[in-house]
Amino acid sequence: MIDIHCHPLSGVDDGASSLEVSVAMCKMAAADGITHLVATPHCNYEYHYDVEVNRAKLTELQAAIGDTPQLLLGCDFHLSYDNIQKAAEDRTRFTINGTNYLLVEFGEQFIPDQMDRVFYEIQCASLIPILTHPERNSLIQQRSELLYHWVTRGCLVQVTAKSYTGGFGRRAQHFSEMWLEQNLIHFFASDAHDPKHRPPILSQCYRKVKEVRGEEVADLLLRENPRAVIEGRPLPPGLEPIDPRRVKRQRNWFSFLRG
Repeated sequence: MIDIHCHPLSGVDDGASSLEVSVAMCKMAAADGITHLVATPHCNYEYHYDVEVNRAKLTELQAAIGDTPQLLLGCDFHLSYDNIQKAAEDRTRFTINGTNYLLVEFGEQFIPDQMDRVFYEIQCASLIPILTHPERNSLIQQRSELLYHWVTRGCLVQVTAKSYTGGFGRRAQHFSEMWLEQNLIHFFASDAHDPKHRPPILSQCYRKVKEVRGEEVADLLLRENPRAVIEGRPLPPGLEPIDPRRVKRQRNWFSFLRG
């Protein structure tokens, strides 16, 4: 499996607190079957993203753990006007492994009204946005139909593996399960911050997806799509997104027939 969202670099954000914790996280990931791990330090109002510092820490950590998992650099990129301008000026500074794939996250209290325009500007900079953990964002939970709208306009979606298996509560699990059913998820990732409370574990999620949707879908979301990202290739053909309004109409119709 390949993890495209993780925080194992120490001293750069709210992830690993020391090199020892970083090593423990990587060893846990390797034992879980993760072959490649993308370190994604935050870039937001609280944490400054210094690409040279992060590359040096990545090299240090790889030397400490050996060959597995293979470590790559990305960024947990907060969507703000200033950040978007920075990304447009230096396209590979924040992307995953120097490709055109960019992890993007909303603030927990605000979604820009002109989100279509924001995604358009990102795509005009030849970047492909991957929206991180929308299932944990209360604003997106309240306007779930937005996810289908954004996906059909070229945005990709990454859900936290622990959300799908219940570790972030029932609401996050509910939306993860619903969006998987509607083919609106392109990746599961750990978003790990430590070895105990938010560990780099994907195997539990893989097993559940395999049980619910089959091995082909599990491979697509935790192996094939992430590999395409780290290699800078287009994603392989996936399942067609299902309009949640259509699902709702069908459910209402079935309820009418039963009632």
